[in-house]
Amino acid sequence: MRWTRKNVVAAILAAALVTALGSAGRLVADEPAAPIRLFDGRSFAGWNGDVEHVWRIEKEAIVAGDPHRPAARNEFLATDREFENFELRYEYRIDAVDKPNAGVQFRSRRIPDHHEVIGYQADIGPGITGSLYDESRRRTFLATAPERLQSDALARASDGWNACVVRCEGPRIQIMINGIQTVDYTETDPNVPRRGMIALQIHGAMVGTIRYRNIVVAELQK
Repeated sequence: MRWTRKNVVAAILAAALVTALGSAGRLVADEPAAPIRLFDGRSFAGWNGDVEHVWRIEKEAIVAGDPHRPAARNEFLATDREFENFELRYEYRIDAVDKPNAGVQFRSRRIPDHHEVIGYQADIGPGITGSLYDESRRRTFLATAPERLQSDALARASDGWNACVVRCEGPRIQIMINGIQTVDYTETDPNVPRRGMIALQIHGAMVGTIRYRNIVVAELQK
């Protein structure tokens, strides 16, 4: 083929078009799909857990705990559905008299014939809020939010309610509290499952209440 000025221009334009289309495809892949409301504000439809003794609904919020006695043990209210790559949004309010501790599980599963679960947790509590804990698996914090970030984030609470975002995309996990990112963690173990349920936790021995509301998830398009 004899390369003329016209041929060169056409080739450059064609290459630019391919690059643009490829970039657009990647942008679309990263965008969340339409959000799914996990809690309708009235019922436990789509959830499983001890709704007779532990979990209740008050003013369109899921509630656990008692300000007059400690929680007997860790308890979890879990979604029936599982999720892999997603952006989870929720609000929480913790009013504790003693041992404030709770969290939101994700990419998790229940331990058969046991009250515990295995998986990642976005933690809630003094010194650990917005940190990433590995519940019942490695039993350690995978990423701890700096105290300054925790203080700055919690200072933005609205009437005691904190707005949270957990984004999971492949091995990367990000946590945000009230618009401040507290964790950006990349899992290095390829054997750790990337799919599982979402679950709300009240920690054993806590005296007080934990409330969750406005729980929505948007799966990331592939």
